[in-house]
Formats: sequence, C-alpha cells, structure tokens
Amino acid sequence: MENWKRNLFICWLGSFATSSALSQVAPILPLFIQKLGIHNLADIESWSGIAFGSTTFVMAFFSPFWGKLADKYGRKPMLLRASFGMAIVVGSISLANSVYQLVGLRILMGTISGYNSGSITLIATQSPKGKAGWALGTLSTGAVSGMLLGPLIGGYLVEILGIRSIFIVMGFLLFTAFLLTFFFVHEDFTPSAKSLMSFTDIWQSLSDKSLIAGMFVTTFIIQMALFSIEPVITVYISTLSPHTDHLAFISGLVFASSGLSSILAAPWLGRLSDKVGAHKVILIALICAAILFIPQAFVQNEWQLMGLRFLIGIATGAMLPSINTILKQNIPSEIAGRMFSYNQTAQFLGVFCGSVFGGQIAAHFGIRMLFFSTSFLLLVNVIGVHEYVYKKADEKFSRAVSHSV
Repeated sequence: MENWKRNLFICWLGSFATSSALSQVAPILPLFIQKLGIHNLADIESWSGIAFGSTTFVMAFFSPFWGKLADKYGRKPMLLRASFGMAIVVGSISLANSVYQLVGLRILMGTISGYNSGSITLIATQSPKGKAGWALGTLSTGAVSGMLLGPLIGGYLVEILGIRSIFIVMGFLLFTAFLLTFFFVHEDFTPSAKSLMSFTDIWQSLSDKSLIAGMFVTTFIIQMALFSIEPVITVYISTLSPHTDHLAFISGLVFASSGLSSILAAPWLGRLSDKVGAHKVILIALICAAILFIPQAFVQNEWQLMGLRFLIGIATGAMLPSINTILKQNIPSEIAGRMFSYNQTAQFLGVFCGSVFGGQIAAHFGIRMLFFSTSFLLLVNVIGVHEYVYKKADEKFSRAVSHSV
C-alpha cells in the first residue's frame, strides 16, 4: 500500500476514534453537571452551554499556534500531541468534583485539541494532486461517522458503566488514536525557511490572497449557517410531534439522516471534484443547501424533516472537503499547517457564532424563521464564492487540465 493511502486509512481510524469519543460528551454533559451538585434546570442548561462551548471557543485561538508548530516540526508530532493530551484530559474529567473543575478541564482540552485538523493537513500535503478531493472527502467520513455513533455509544455505556466511567472510555478511545498514529503513520518531514516566517510575511507570499480569504469566509458562513439550526432541531421536532414518547430517539434519527448521507456522498463528491473542480462542486452544493433549507420551515411532521435533512447532508458532505481541496491547490505545502489552522479557526468561530445566532433568532422570531435566515446566509455565500472564488479557481483548474493533457 502506498504511504499516503496507509496514512489516510490510519488518520480515518484516528478521526473516527477522536470524534466518537468527543461527541459522547454532548448528551451526558447535563447529567454529569447535575451529578456535580447543580440541580436547577436553568443553571444546568447554562453550565452545559458554558462547558460545551468553551472548548470550541478556545480551539479557535489555539489552532493557529499548533498549525505553526506543525509547519516547523511536522504534522505527525501534532497528531501525537493532540491525541495523547486529550486522552489524559478527558480521562481526568472522571475525577472532577465541581462544575468549575469540569469547565477548567474543558478549556484545557480546547488548548490541546486538533487531531482532526492535523489529519486534514497531513493528508492534504501527502495526497497526489489528482486524488486530493477523494482523499479529503474520504477522511471527512471518519469524523462524521464518529460524531454519529458517539452519542449512541455514550448513551448505551452510561447505562452500563455510569457517567464517570464514560470519560475513561473516551480517554481510552483517544489513546487508541495515539497508538495508531505512533506506530503506523509515516511522515518524511523537512522544515523549510517558510515555516519560520511571520503571518504577515506568509500572507504576502501567497499568490492569490483574495481566493484564500474567500475560503476562510466561506468556511465561517457555512458553519454559522449549519450550527444555527442544529441546537434547536430537537425543540423543532417537539413542536411537530408534541405527543411522542420517543423524542430523543426521533431526534437522533433526524440528526443521523444528514450524517449518513454525508458519509455516503463525501467520497463520491470528492472524486467528482477531482474531475470537474472543487470550486464547481462547492458552488452547486451551496445553492442546493440554500434551497433545501426553505421547505424545512413548512414540514408537517418529523419524517418530512428527516427526508429533507438527508438531502441536506449530501450538500454539506461536499462543502468542507471542497474547501480543503481548494486550499491545498493554492497554498505551498511548507505552510499548509498554518493555513489549514486558520481555516479551522474560521470553522470553530462559525460554530460558536452560529449557536448564539440561532438561539437568538429562534427566541425572538420563532424556529421556522431560522430556516429562512440560514438559507439567506448560504445564498450570500453563493454570491461571494461565485465572485471571489469560482472565477479564479476555474481559470486555474482549466490551465492545470490543459497542461496535464
């Protein structure tokens, strides 16, 4: 097996283990906070939001730092640092005796996280030019699969082992990612002079700054749009089916439907982007997503919503891998760690802002209005991508195809 394919396989497993471990946190966090002595429902909700959001918020600011070290010392050391560090911190949460200790450990985890982003950088820099879209699309399915199965695994294990033990299980999964990476990922890394350059010098050295900036903005808006909806999906389902006794199960199915379609579509869409250009795939995906959010405001039952979410998953499965492919094609490999980390910062900030944005829209104008605002955000993104990314990327892709013929 070729080196880059073996690394892709191991990083897929590592991303799956990491995502499945970390996604187990969301369903059990309110229960754990209650176990720590917080019993008022409003306080539990507040502390759950703080504990969960603090990790993502901190990751947004530490990601460029780790990206810089990845360019200086290699991508594999960053994968080892993230997986081993998270294994220790997550396992330590089982020993927390107060909500302040919990939040402190969640913040600490945000400072050392970054396995998935490190995997993206490693695979993007190692995969052959004509296979990058397929490789990054395939890699994304590892994280999505873990995010789908994690809550199911966590909910089941809590019943058997108890809440504190589940954090030890998460730590074990993360340590498994560390072992897989340590023994099986191979990287021949030689730092270049560019790895020591400042951000200003790196930015000045880029041949097409507006295209790169356009990708960062696109990532931010996509994440903001998608995560403005996700936190309130369960509440929306409760209004569609107010008498159901299986709200959690139905909500899980609705969430899983979009993730399942992303898993099925991402490798195929990645292969398509290698053939026709990632810029074409992401533009069509954004248009489709913007259209598909509108009918979700008019659904009459949860099954109609599930069908539309399945279709949305196909579109979203193309977005971030296409962005990563475009970035790979337009940045030198010597500074890929930092450039991908800046995109990760845009991604994390989008998640944070989207959650806040969605909650406020839903609270003041109703949940159904949120689907229209999300569609509008994506349409704005369509215009921006077409004007600042598509035209330039299309010219470069056409030249690359003509040279390869």
